[in-house]
Amino acid sequence: MKIAFDAGERSTCLRRMTGAVLVTREHRIIALGYNGAPAGLPHCEELGGCLREQLKIPSGERHEICRAVHAEQNVLMVCAMYGASTKNTTLYATTFPCIICAKLLIQAGIEQVVYLDPYGDEKSNAESMKMFNQAGIHLRKLEDDGSLKLS
Repeated sequence: MKIAFDAGERSTCLRRMTGAVLVTREHRIIALGYNGAPAGLPHCEELGGCLREQLKIPSGERHEICRAVHAEQNVLMVCAMYGASTKNTTLYATTFPCIICAKLLIQAGIEQVVYLDPYGDEKSNAESMKMFNQAGIHLRKLEDDGSLKLS
């Protein structure tokens, strides 16, 4: 999880710094990701701020107007670009995946998600959790004391 936090430090999102790490069953790191504008495009800071913040859009809503690619999405794109399999891997994420990321992670064959913080929107968290459970993906929450709890 420390490596996920370190990846999140690279985030260019003004609203939330999120990091993610994808590892094999043997605990080998496959890819890192953080949230921010797509490669080569201006960041929100360069464009005068976060549009979702300016419009007072709550967390978990109107993802389509956000410039940022989520950390989980970036992890999957790195794997796609370099030909790394995501099947039967574990994702460590500083924040619980949103519903869009949950669908992508399920489709990518992720086996387990370990997270620290909720996404922020109870409804989105519940829907993501429901889909993960239906897909048989193991969810584990990292507690403040460092222990893991099944979700």
